[in-house]
Amino acid sequence: MAAARSEAKAEGLLRAACAALAAAAAMLLGLSTQTETVLLVRKKATVKDVQALWVLAMTAVAAAGYHLLQLLKCFYLGRFAVSPYRNSRALAWTCLLLDKACAYTTFATTVAATQACMIALEGAHAVQWIKLCNIYTRFCEQIGGSLALGMLAAAGTTVLSAVSARNLFRLYPSATRPYAAH
Repeated sequence: MAAARSEAKAEGLLRAACAALAAAAAMLLGLSTQTETVLLVRKKATVKDVQALWVLAMTAVAAAGYHLLQLLKCFYLGRFAVSPYRNSRALAWTCLLLDKACAYTTFATTVAATQACMIALEGAHAVQWIKLCNIYTRFCEQIGGSLALGMLAAAGTTVLSAVSARNLFRLYPSATRPYAAH
């Protein structure tokens, strides 16, 4: 009973950390703007200028919301010391699949946004694209910070996926060997 409560609290702390990281990444992405004058033209850099950053912002918001919903489950389990899935394999499978989907989606969108941002950082000489981070330095630094937060959230979600897998496979009895090793 006490072990179930402490496991639920540990999972809750990790979910709270992942929710905070994902929410911070989304906020930093959403609030990042910088206006510069280039050749007498004022141009404002925003997240919507790079489609991958916009997708990452929406994914981070969804991941934060998902972790908050799962955090409510952890509070309930920790408060009432209920066994996490109480022989409900369907619920355990659902939690595992949702955690895996959240981990994969968060990781994939963060990597895609990082790849898109590398063009802004390095330029693309073959198509004569200049390095935009030389012009929008503060914007690029904020985006870099949000990408780091997104990667940390993806890593935490991966750990939570392993916790969900552990909770699922605890519901299955261990296989007994039909023969004994001599």
